[in-house]
Amino acid sequence: MSSVERVFEALSSTTRRKILAYLSETSLTAGAIAKRFDMSQPAISKHLSLLEAAGLVWKKREGQFVKYGMERETLSGTLAAYLQEICPPSRQLKSESEAIARDVEKHLL
Repeated sequence: MSSVERVFEALSSTTRRKILAYLSETSLTAGAIAKRFDMSQPAISKHLSLLEAAGLVWKKREGQFVKYGMERETLSGTLAAYLQEICPPSRQLKSESEAIARDVEKHLL
């Protein structure tokens, strides 16, 4: 499967597009993402693996946790960011992502 096909396959899922919206402004653990969906953490992890394979998200280990964020430095990431702007259901989730980012920033200061 080509990288372009991986991107479109990843973006074909509403759940994965919603995950990208949550990651649009902040990084989150798989557990924090799973709390926002009515599905198990292993199911969310599978979605995250597909998004990572498509180059749409990055992951970074921080102690015992693995954080995920939206990849912005690639064409795939740019496409995903654009979709967050034009997809009406993503706007609300992006706003929630911005609020989470502000809360994290407050706790770090």
